[in-house]
Amino acid sequence: MRISPQGYSRQKLEYLSLLAEKYPTIQDVCTEIINLQAILNLPKGTEHFMSDLHGEFEAFYHILNNCSGVIREKVDLVFAKSLPEKERSEICTLIYYPEQKLRRLKREGIVNDDWYRTTLRQLIEVCKITASKYTRSKVRKALPKEFSYIIDELLHAQPDEDNNQVVYHAKIIDTLISIDNADEFIVALASLIKRLAVDHLHIVGDIFDRGPRADSIMDLLMKHHAVDIEWGNHDILWMGAASGNEACIATVVKNSVAAGNMAILENGYGISLRRLAMFAKDTYTDCENPKDASLRAIAVIMLKLEGQMIERHPEYEMEDRLLLGKIDYQTQSVEIEGTSYRMKTVFFPTVDPADPYTLTKEEREIMDALKVDFRESERLHRHMQFLYEKGSIYKCYNQNLLFHGCIPLNEDGTLATVVVDGTPVSGRELMDRSEQLARKAYFSPAWDHKKDSYTDYMWYLWSGKNSPLFGRSKMTTFERMFVEDQSTWTEKKNPYYSYCDSEVTCQMLLWEFGLLTPYSHIINGHVPVRASEGESPVKANGKLIVIDGGFCKAYHRATGIAGYTLIYNSHGMRIMSHEPFETTEKAVEENKDIESHSNRFETQVERVMVMDTDNGNRISDRIYELTLLLNAYRQGILVPKRAD
Repeated sequence: MRISPQGYSRQKLEYLSLLAEKYPTIQDVCTEIINLQAILNLPKGTEHFMSDLHGEFEAFYHILNNCSGVIREKVDLVFAKSLPEKERSEICTLIYYPEQKLRRLKREGIVNDDWYRTTLRQLIEVCKITASKYTRSKVRKALPKEFSYIIDELLHAQPDEDNNQVVYHAKIIDTLISIDNADEFIVALASLIKRLAVDHLHIVGDIFDRGPRADSIMDLLMKHHAVDIEWGNHDILWMGAASGNEACIATVVKNSVAAGNMAILENGYGISLRRLAMFAKDTYTDCENPKDASLRAIAVIMLKLEGQMIERHPEYEMEDRLLLGKIDYQTQSVEIEGTSYRMKTVFFPTVDPADPYTLTKEEREIMDALKVDFRESERLHRHMQFLYEKGSIYKCYNQNLLFHGCIPLNEDGTLATVVVDGTPVSGRELMDRSEQLARKAYFSPAWDHKKDSYTDYMWYLWSGKNSPLFGRSKMTTFERMFVEDQSTWTEKKNPYYSYCDSEVTCQMLLWEFGLLTPYSHIINGHVPVRASEGESPVKANGKLIVIDGGFCKAYHRATGIAGYTLIYNSHGMRIMSHEPFETTEKAVEENKDIESHSNRFETQVERVMVMDTDNGNRISDRIYELTLLLNAYRQGILVPKRAD
């Protein structure tokens, strides 16, 4: 490509001059172009999609370790013809949990020098095959620092006539064993295999609530080499609490108490529930146990704070949720949408029927103390800042659209218009505007007069009737806690969930986000797939994949499985359904993996290469820029340095 001097604008020349600082010689430019062109022709890396983790750390950790079965496939690929299934399972477990497995094998007296030699060679073979789709440069960057030179040597052994390389590598392994460094080397190899097996991890929402260890999941994600997170409504709830919204704070506490999961607040984040527990014990004397009393106390506080917000924001159109003011204490009933329903209890000693949404002095003190704890929890804010850094409401990645909840639709299937911060928006604009406000809620300074409005919107994203993260007409917390008639518990889904089975609707939504290829998909979480009733996670002729199969133990009976995950590699897409995970101990002791079933629903006729990905587009742009620089050097427009 030849370009005349007149073809370079001043801005382009300024940019090329900056680029020339990194590539000062013609050979530097040529070498980089050759390198980038070679990368374009490698197979795309494996993407791993997970959703709705809901604090189930052990199951998440295991599926992260086994890469939804990718590790087992690699081990089988290398050793299916040479090792029995039991030995292959031993290798897999060692890769998943190297420290724990080594301790167990040592207790059993299995570990000796010969075992180390055999095992290290096996792990090196598995590592070679997982590294085969990457450039040597990329693999080197992934190598654990303390063993980078040794692993690089062992991975790139070349046979020679005199077997010098074989002897050399055998000596490396023997030395590792003789100086008692083999355990550390096994741990490093296992870590590298897992890192290379999956190039990128997508978490499609809802890390928090229900399960006991969302904080441990966050710690693990913060160490991951390549991850993005599409916020779920449970995540946004915690983000809203960290931003200071009182209704979000009260709801986080209510959810934790209801799930019997107070430890995440008290031990995980240093948020004390003692004042609440003492108040509840003294106030809600009709409750049979302290947990029920605390739940009632915080639920009433939450409903009051929600009522205040609904009254502040008529644009939310949620006046039908102002139920504390519709209780008839004499008939022990409540009016919901024009119908009277019997209540389980009307013992609400802190609710003034004439002013139902004002907190009492004691309730105010509880909220003030909780607000301070949420504001001052260093670990909580570390986790929330990571959610903001790696997260978004939606993501377009390699021509796929990822989001947790829904794109709100009208009853006729058209995009629903929602008023956000005074502006009517729909579709992609709704998602973009919602994300802007979510970021402002946390990061805008305290003196910003609109900060309270931004943090209020975080609560709306959690449970608002047209929230793209919630996707239901209402959240029936009041009804589930206090109304006997279970028909009131129903939460009508947004029309999105009726229309998303349609390929036409999914195509319309993909176009809304600028995704025009025939290989684009919507990848969704939020609503558990009821596999036990025959529901499929693959919908709309393959255009929509729902990967919430019920990670949370509370869903297992309803869904019939323990979660879906999605694998997208150079050969195509496949959905993985998982049976419930037992324990890490059983996995280590019995080599008990999660039983998973694979369904490859889309196979590429030709392998997907790096050139077909978003990163490939960026590399192609870089090659174009470097080609301009090369031409500028060769035409004398810019003067290269002489090669030494």
